[in-house]
Amino acid sequence: MSHSQSSHRVARGRRRRRAEPPDALRRLLPRALVVAFLAGGTTAFIAHDKAVRLTVDGTPRTLHTFADDVDDLLADEHLDIGAHDIVAPAPGTPLGSGDEVVVRHGRPVVLTIDGQRRTVWTTADTVAGALHQLGVRAEGAVLSADRSRRIAHGMELAVRTERSVVIVADGREHRVRTNAATVREALAEAGLALRDQDTTSVPPDSFPRDGQTVSVLRITGSKEVREVRLPFRTILRADPHLARGVQSVVQQGRPGVRRVTYRVRTVNGVRQKPKRLHSEVVHAPRPQIVHLGTMVLPTSVRGADHLAWHALAQCEAGGRPNAVDASGTYGGLYQFDAGTWRALGGHGRPQDASPREQTYRAKKLYIRRGASPWPVCGRKLHG
Repeated sequence: MSHSQSSHRVARGRRRRRAEPPDALRRLLPRALVVAFLAGGTTAFIAHDKAVRLTVDGTPRTLHTFADDVDDLLADEHLDIGAHDIVAPAPGTPLGSGDEVVVRHGRPVVLTIDGQRRTVWTTADTVAGALHQLGVRAEGAVLSADRSRRIAHGMELAVRTERSVVIVADGREHRVRTNAATVREALAEAGLALRDQDTTSVPPDSFPRDGQTVSVLRITGSKEVREVRLPFRTILRADPHLARGVQSVVQQGRPGVRRVTYRVRTVNGVRQKPKRLHSEVVHAPRPQIVHLGTMVLPTSVRGADHLAWHALAQCEAGGRPNAVDASGTYGGLYQFDAGTWRALGGHGRPQDASPREQTYRAKKLYIRRGASPWPVCGRKLHG
C-alpha cells in the first residue's frame, strides 16, 4: 500500500468517527423520551391515588383507591347498598385523599312493643342504639335483651313500657304504674289476688294497656238440680171389636221426669241467671194407648124395639148418658153395673159408650131377663 493510499484511509476513518455522534443521539432520543414520559406518569399516578378511611358497620380501615367518588369506591369494595342501608357521604359524592366514608347496613329486628308485634329495620349496633333510632321510649321499660347487646340479623326484641292501670276490686279503686306482662301480674303488684272462681273483666292473662280499667269479679257458685215433668203422648188405634164411637183406654199414659243441672253464680254479691249445664231423662214418659171402635152395631133387637126405652132412661138416669150413681157402681142411661155391661159385649164403662150402644145393650138385657134389672123403673117400658 502506498503512503498516499494509507493516508486516505486514515482520513476517511476520521471522517466516519466525526459523523458517529448524530447517530448516537438518534439512538438515545427515544430512551430519553421514555424516561421523561415515565417520570410524568408517576406524577399522575401519585396524583390520582387517594388514602381513604372506610368504616363498615363500625369496623374502620384505611385504603388507597383511584375511585373518583363514593359510588366507585363502593363498587371497588364490592359493597352492595340496600334500601335500608346508610352511606355517608351520599353516593356520588367526589372523593379526596383523607376523606372518610361510613357504611351502615340495615338489619331486620322483630320488635314487640306492649304486645304489638312488627318487623323494623335498624342500622344501630346495639339494642340501646336501635331503640333510640326507632324512637322507642325505654325509660322504666322491661327489655327481653340487655341494652348493650349487639343487634343480630332477624333478632327478636320485646319491650314492655311502663303503663298506668286502674284496678277496681272489693269496692275500692287501685291505681298502679306497671310494666307487667299480664293483668294477673298487675293485680299481684297491687296486692290483689284471684280466689277460687274469681276472674277479671278482661282475660287475666291478657296484656294490660295504658289507661285501662280492670274490674275484679268476685264469684261464688254452686250447682242446682231441678226435675221437669215430661208429658206423655196419646196413641189412637182403630179397633173393629168395639162399637163405633166407643173409646177404650188400653194403656194409661204416665208422665216422664227429666233432671236438669244448673250452675248458679253470684258476681260481686249479685245472683246471675242460672246456666244450664246438662240434663238427663230419669223416667221416659209412657204413651197412653186408646182404641177407637169401628164396629157398626145394629139398632134393632127383635122383641124389644117396641118398648119405651126413652121413658126408662129418663127414669133411671134423667136421660143423661154419662150418669153415675152415688156409689159409683152403676152408670149410663140404664144404670148398668160393670159386670153386666161386659156380659152384654160392652167394653170399658157403660157411661162412656154412645147412647145408641147403651140402648142396644139394654134391649139385649131385656130379652135375657125382662124388666127385672130395673125393679123400680122397669114398668116405664110398657107405658
